[in-house]
Amino acid sequence: MRSNPFPEIKTERLILRRVDESDDEVILFLRSDKTVNKYIQRPESELTKTKAEALQFIKRINDEIENNISITWGITLKGNPNLIGTICLWNFSKDKKNAEVGYGLKPLFHKKGIMNEALKNILEFGFDELSIHKIEAFTHKENESSKNLLKRNGFVLMENRKDEENDSNLIFEIKNTND
Repeated sequence: MRSNPFPEIKTERLILRRVDESDDEVILFLRSDKTVNKYIQRPESELTKTKAEALQFIKRINDEIENNISITWGITLKGNPNLIGTICLWNFSKDKKNAEVGYGLKPLFHKKGIMNEALKNILEFGFDELSIHKIEAFTHKENESSKNLLKRNGFVLMENRKDEENDSNLIFEIKNTND
């Protein structure tokens, strides 16, 4: 997995950059806002309720980047360094051939194609730069926006698979067409 130097990604409208401590307020919002987290069930130990916990989370994701465990990008609009969301590749298999994608976006930026643009570029990075074979996404069965985003980007619902930790989740996957 290549994460050093950090793989900043520039798209038509976005810069996907490393999350840093100055992003603590937005991270707190993204991990605690009721709208953003409507379909996410986190264990109590994973909840972010304070700026101190947001800073701990930022430290953890950056440590995971340094240790080649996962890569989390902060999503910003070109010309504005303020974080509006995050997207990550995480939960890699031991051989680094499979991963999971996760994402969150401030509600003000929903329905503008921003997450679609970010996801397309993360898939490209994962398949082309990291040589991942398969990327999975777990999403709540009632989260129509997320399901539509995944389908639009070539993900297929794995009807025969169940999320052992959350009965409300559906599992989608996309395979690298370069394999």
